[in-house]
Amino acid sequence: MTTDTAGRQFWDAAADRFDDEPDHGLRDPRVRDAWAIRLRSWLPDQPSDVLDLGCGTGSLALLAATDGHRVTAVDLSEQMVARARAKLADTGARVVVGDAARPPVGARRFDVVLVRHVLWMLPDPAAVLRHWTRLLRPGGRLVLIEGRWGAVSPVGITADTLARLTAGLGGSTVIHQLGSDPALWGREVADERYAAVVRPAPPRRHTEIVDVHLVLLRGRDVLLARRAGTGYADGLLHVPSGHLEDGEDVRAGMIREAGEEIGVDLAPHELEAAVVMQHRSPDGRPRIGWFFTGRLAAGAEPVNREPDKCSGLGWYPLDDLPHDMVAYCRAGLDAYRAGVPFLTHLHESGDRIAFDPDGPDRAVPLAAPVVPGSPI
Repeated sequence: MTTDTAGRQFWDAAADRFDDEPDHGLRDPRVRDAWAIRLRSWLPDQPSDVLDLGCGTGSLALLAATDGHRVTAVDLSEQMVARARAKLADTGARVVVGDAARPPVGARRFDVVLVRHVLWMLPDPAAVLRHWTRLLRPGGRLVLIEGRWGAVSPVGITADTLARLTAGLGGSTVIHQLGSDPALWGREVADERYAAVVRPAPPRRHTEIVDVHLVLLRGRDVLLARRAGTGYADGLLHVPSGHLEDGEDVRAGMIREAGEEIGVDLAPHELEAAVVMQHRSPDGRPRIGWFFTGRLAAGAEPVNREPDKCSGLGWYPLDDLPHDMVAYCRAGLDAYRAGVPFLTHLHESGDRIAFDPDGPDRAVPLAAPVVPGSPI
């Protein structure tokens, strides 16, 4: 029997008696009003899309729907869902069977994810919180009603623990202690009960530096530069390269770098994109590297225009590359020779920057080879 099956059977069996608890069924008008006031203070003032996870028989979902919110409610138990559907029949709310940790809502996004007495039962609450956050629209919030119950063998999750978990989401977490308000529970309680209103920080858009690399060919030889005085891969061979400036396209950036580093003036039609690689140094962040091929015009010869960064230029056989190269650059040239247009080369911490024929191969092709040496 799976955990989901056992949980579903447990809550199916509990459904008939679930609303007997004053704070579950909200049958007592005083308890219902106390929850309505609290919920109103946690939800947006304007009608919003609310996702109620682990909705039980739908009592909180009904309060939200009564206040004009558009409610989608999810519960693992078919018996709970049947009772919630009956309770919410005239509200327009949608009630579905599903796992609260991974609710079946597709690409829909919500203004509020409302969860009561669920998080403490899940094996990886931090991962679930991250997933729930991804279900929110920008500016959305999590409303998490939790507690720590029992004196002898307590269960649940403390407010301090939950606050530490939500700190990883950025933004803010406000804890509202509820244990001192007997109107919410229909009686005095002595254990910890609270609600956390979490406003996660907006997600940061992922960005990566884009760099360009010149595979300058003369017959079957390729031009390599020996790095010096840069603090990165000094002493190793690398193709002429650099990163884009703001607003610059990759071809324009390659033309600029070729002129600045080796004094070669290339026209746009003389460059062909051959390899695109996502690469990462052992202690750095990923970058997107474009490798362009180019050929020297008759009589042209590259010169070292940046002697403070390069100790010398040389031509090396493309089919017999030296070992003392920057590893990802070597992988890019190997991919070019093999006709692989797209790949990743992501170092792990502890890897060497230098190519190591006996070390781990971090090159992962992302496409089938085309004609070796052909442009993308």
